[in-house]
Amino acid sequence: MPTIHQTTVIYAPMERVFNLSRSITLHKRSMAHLQEEAIKGRLNGLIENNETVTWRARHLGKNRVLTTRVTDMRSPEYFCDEMEQGDFKYMRHEHHFKAIENATVAIDIMDFEIPYGKLGQLFTKFYLKKYMSRLLQQRNRVIKDYAETEKWRVILD
Repeated sequence: MPTIHQTTVIYAPMERVFNLSRSITLHKRSMAHLQEEAIKGRLNGLIENNETVTWRARHLGKNRVLTTRVTDMRSPEYFCDEMEQGDFKYMRHEHHFKAIENATVAIDIMDFEIPYGKLGQLFTKFYLKKYMSRLLQQRNRVIKDYAETEKWRVILD
């Protein structure tokens, strides 16, 4: 099972970064190029522990639907979301936050697996892991941009 591990330094307070990371509204903005939208569950605002959100987006040439649930949350240090329904066999995304001098270190750890046996493993190895990594990088660039400027006020005020 592949694991994606990304670390992003964001020059903003930890609580702000934590809240932007769980913002449905900001997630939609970060994935607008995929026409991603929340269609069920938490549709906007800040997702809370044990809440679900169902996303619809165009990935790999096909409209896809994914439902995740926040399964653990320790504000403002950590939350975890896991797939309940979707194209993955398994998907778990941990979000860790650590305050450092004048900044927050945001750490994403994502584990996932797709069905389709050996063919799925080859597809993951040669394409899907890089694709998922780029999506996380895009999301984190948007969180960083909003957190480090006054844009965060549009989302959290």
